[in-house]
Amino acid sequence: MDHEPTGLPRPEDENAWSVASTAATALALYRPRTLKNGSSFLVLDHFGDAQAIGSTAEGLFHEDTRFLSRVSLRLAGLRPLLLSSAVSADNTVLTVNMTNPDIPVAPDRRLVRNSIHVERQIVLGNGLVRERITLRNFSGAQLTSELLLTFAADFADIFEVRGHRRAGRGERRQPEGREGGGLVFAYSGLDGAERRTRLSFDPPPDGPPGRDNRWALDLPPGGARVIEIAITCESGPERAPPPSPAFDGLLAGIREWSGARGAEGARVLSSNKVFDDWFARAAADLTMLTTQTPSGPVPYTGIPWFSSPFGRHSLLTAMQCLWADPALARGVLRFHARHQATELDPARDAEPGKILHELRSGEMAALHEVPFGRYYGSADSTPLYVMLASQYADRTGDWALIREIWPNIVAALRWIERHGDLDGDLLLEYERQSQDGLLNQGWRDSWDSVFHEDGQLAEGPIALIEVQAYAEAAWRGAGRMALALGLEDEAEVWRSNADALRARVEEAFWCEDLSTYAMALDAAKRPCRVRSSNAGHALLTGLAPPERAHRLAQTLMAPESFGGWGIRTIAEGESRYNPMSYHNGSVWPHDNALIALGMKRYGLNGPLERLLTGIYDAAQAGDLRRLPELFCGFPRREGESPTAYPVACLPHSSATAAAYAALGAMLGLSFRPEERTVRFHRPILPPWLEELRIENLRLGEASVDVRLRRHKADGGVSLNVLRRQGQLEVAVIT
Repeated sequence: MDHEPTGLPRPEDENAWSVASTAATALALYRPRTLKNGSSFLVLDHFGDAQAIGSTAEGLFHEDTRFLSRVSLRLAGLRPLLLSSAVSADNTVLTVNMTNPDIPVAPDRRLVRNSIHVERQIVLGNGLVRERITLRNFSGAQLTSELLLTFAADFADIFEVRGHRRAGRGERRQPEGREGGGLVFAYSGLDGAERRTRLSFDPPPDGPPGRDNRWALDLPPGGARVIEIAITCESGPERAPPPSPAFDGLLAGIREWSGARGAEGARVLSSNKVFDDWFARAAADLTMLTTQTPSGPVPYTGIPWFSSPFGRHSLLTAMQCLWADPALARGVLRFHARHQATELDPARDAEPGKILHELRSGEMAALHEVPFGRYYGSADSTPLYVMLASQYADRTGDWALIREIWPNIVAALRWIERHGDLDGDLLLEYERQSQDGLLNQGWRDSWDSVFHEDGQLAEGPIALIEVQAYAEAAWRGAGRMALALGLEDEAEVWRSNADALRARVEEAFWCEDLSTYAMALDAAKRPCRVRSSNAGHALLTGLAPPERAHRLAQTLMAPESFGGWGIRTIAEGESRYNPMSYHNGSVWPHDNALIALGMKRYGLNGPLERLLTGIYDAAQAGDLRRLPELFCGFPRREGESPTAYPVACLPHSSATAAAYAALGAMLGLSFRPEERTVRFHRPILPPWLEELRIENLRLGEASVDVRLRRHKADGGVSLNVLRRQGQLEVAVIT
């Protein structure tokens, strides 16, 4: 969704930032162990080790730099045998259980397998790792062995890890032992920044600390040895490190924050254990991916390639979760108000009022080797910002926040009108200004993702169908907000803009013979007559007239588009269809979830249930019930799982939020803050979900717990209020 990860720019457009993957195996099959906290993330193998080879994204990353590229544990020179490896359900601690293999210790003697239990527990803070290694002797005899821990730090920029070749790098110095048994890796970047990885050991190793660190083990029967490691990521001039929490304190603090974050939103339980696992995993992943910023909580996009703030992703994630967790939308709206562009800067594709696309903090961004330090090259983030603001107002009635960000909303609307509409035809178009920026600037932003039916690439300026849907919703939502704020003249103008844009889209984009909207219009206003999932976003916003909405839904659910797991980005049979591509035939969970919300809007419960079943089944087949960023678009076959895309982020915020959107679509949830009412519009529960309980569904200071049940006879749904706190009514609209 944000310049394919990665490798080198394609020869077709060396500056397009849409590149061929160099992955040797799919992350979804490799299934690394991941933790994230703030601007840091950790990717380890099942043993708790990291071995960064080529573009393998293993190691400890902080602020777009890899501070540890190798972590290796060996017992008597050998890798232990793996017993189990799992991240806790709340994503706070990785626990790895191992034991020794048969190890010769003398010509006539050996350490028998399963004699020593090795437990690794790893916790990640922001720029901080704490690891506790416990070795216990279960053999019944005195045992002597050796523990070896090896570390390395390459200080690679995340874009280097993704495959970008650099003309030069800074100076990486030899690791330096420090008093007390500590160890420091250091790197002087070309950007003038000093970066260090500081390690300390308790107890210190038995020799001078370095890349290899050894502890002699002398364990009595039933005896144990505990070794703790602290790893800190540092930038700037070297100074005495401030005190940091030990293992237990760090873990307790993370769990306290995670618990508080989770308590702000609604909780979901059902009669289906698999569904509960999916939703619980989504809630935990969303909490892990969320970073507390000065503006409030903001979801970072995905591990490993996009662990940073993105406009489109954060807005769509907040939108999908809005019914359950409006606090997330509040943080996202404030964050993007703070980072909204205020001036023309073609090198960053920035224009006054435009909402951020991507924010990076690594060496390559600082040196402008990549354009994404603070980059604005997306056509959809700005209308999505206004769209989310209006949905947030409808959901919460929080007019204090709307007044606070009103200048930002108005600036975004001015951008849509003045800079987004390049030729004055009412449509929102894009054409990159930065030669190093993104060639395509919608959510399908690969270099070859916008094309005509004969496969010819569309030339810009390009007007995408989904961007027109967002823009129409932005104008209409702004009109509602303006009217509520007493700005009747602005409300009338903005509603008129929405009406005019709607008429223009129907005239220019609808393809009668294809029963869908064209993917885009090119510079000559020629429609890209390609069946794509983009058109489904016209359902999300209500852009499509009802009769065309029904036909569009049929097109999206035809076998060429719906392969059983979800709707493909591009229908089978189109000229550039490739089910293994990043954007031209793959299946994206967030894309499907947004279409599902659109189907609900038009009362299309039949296709909605089929689509949600596909999404649910895909989650059921995933490791830990996680939906990846995307997966391949091959047709579903009996007994098989979705085919993994090699370098898909896992977890990924907008894919994670699809669980919330799917449930919101089932239940038809809406809110009337002025009436203190929560509404369920023609709720459905699929056959695999007979009963559902939602707790702490909030509106202002009031909250309710409700239970919904599916009736087997007719598929109807009944609702009971189980608990009510404060003034809040619940209505079911049939």
